[in-house]
Amino acid sequence: MPAGPSLERLLRRLIETPPDFLAPPWRGGEGQVRVAAVVNDVFAALDVQAPMSLLATLSGELKAVSAEQLSLSAVLAWLLADDAWHGLAKASPALPALFADAVPALAAEANASRYVFEPERREELARTAIARLGLTPEGETASQAADRLASVSGVERRRLLEASREAEARARAIREALARKAAEESADKWTRE
Repeated sequence: MPAGPSLERLLRRLIETPPDFLAPPWRGGEGQVRVAAVVNDVFAALDVQAPMSLLATLSGELKAVSAEQLSLSAVLAWLLADDAWHGLAKASPALPALFADAVPALAAEANASRYVFEPERREELARTAIARLGLTPEGETASQAADRLASVSGVERRRLLEASREAEARARAIREALARKAAEESADKWTRE
């Protein structure tokens, strides 16, 4: 994986997020931040054409898109507007997917202000952006970057917890099936004797 921007630089940028980016997003005719316009401007600065479907999703007109998803999209746009990304992010076809896939998952875990004010969430957002664009933080190997993202990622913790629950449910079903089979075999043995 190619080296991306410095993690420290991105974390500092998130700390310096202007309050306007955390203002209520335009949604259903109310709010202050026109997220689709902000994201479109960042895409244009990176010399990437923003997909119309993404802009429609971030327009604030779709009830299925939460205010948290919109706010986090604005914060991510602020992060990607840093000069550190120029020449790196535009080469990635994953830029639209970062907003379409990663942001909804992150927004389901925590509100946008937590990704600005809480150190672990801030690191999760920065590392997620770097990883989703196929990069590694400056000075880290791909393995180090993946390990650290997994350790700070609320989305990853949820995925692991769900996988653990599914595995436990499968194990319980197998134990119950084995117990039923043993009981049936025992009943068959008694009826033969």
